[in-house]
Amino acid sequence: MKEVTQEDYLNFVKEHKRVVIEDVELEIGQHNKIKLLQPAEFKLETTSVWSFPKRGDWATHYLNARYRGNWAPQVARNLILRYSKEGDKVLDAFVGSGTTLIECKLTKRYGIGVDINEDAVMLTRDRLNFDTLGKFPEQRTFVGDARNLNLIEDGSIDFIATHPPYASIISYTRNSNSREEGDLSKISSIEEFTSEMKKVGKEFWRVLKPGGYCAILIGDTRRHKHQIPISFRVMESFLEVGFILKENIIKVQHNTKTAPLWERKSVDNNFLLLMHENLFVFRKPMRDEKTSIFGESMQRMRETN
Repeated sequence: MKEVTQEDYLNFVKEHKRVVIEDVELEIGQHNKIKLLQPAEFKLETTSVWSFPKRGDWATHYLNARYRGNWAPQVARNLILRYSKEGDKVLDAFVGSGTTLIECKLTKRYGIGVDINEDAVMLTRDRLNFDTLGKFPEQRTFVGDARNLNLIEDGSIDFIATHPPYASIISYTRNSNSREEGDLSKISSIEEFTSEMKKVGKEFWRVLKPGGYCAILIGDTRRHKHQIPISFRVMESFLEVGFILKENIIKVQHNTKTAPLWERKSVDNNFLLLMHENLFVFRKPMRDEKTSIFGESMQRMRETN
């Protein structure tokens, strides 16, 4: 891991006015105009199905509308408000465009954002450039690999909220035709991807405080007209690490780029379009906690021990 400070960002934008993520160029270094600092309407979700047809556009979130790989601000805000409190340390190890850290800043949490892609980290720092009323907690950013969070101490994180890539579905680093070392979005093998995500799970377990929660949004894919349950394989790998499954939330997808293209093909070839992702919320048990009552929520781990 290597920390990227505000000074590093300012030096970067002297020479770079754009960054590239998912082969999309995004402007940075401009004065971020804010029309609305907080959401005009927000209600904490109370069911296991979340649907946000209109993405949040408060603060600097509106600037990231073209970046398809990030999650909706409503998702990050719901998770942060439900599973952490003011002053907590929140980690996003696949920080992308900084949605989680923007919400940490707005909700008075100390955010830590990590990404393998330097452009994503610079974009995050750019999107954090807006004024709030009064003081706000520091937001720290790092270029690094989620499988090796070496600058984060054991048991120092209160909550983890992240949206990792799914096995070559979307390429996050600058050149989509090359495999940058450490970029999980370039892995096409489902078995290899699941194995690498288990390494991520082990690092999350290490840095998370006992009793803390870890939320991961991940979807599935389809090959040869059959669904591949990437999300559930990742879920199983986290259970094997030792996490307890707290919730499985269905996140409905809206305005996907490929949906119109594939609608006709789905009928002609007899398969359904995948229009949801799975948002898993895990809990790390307390020290000396009797976990036997959660056996069914830890089934995979128990079977493999």
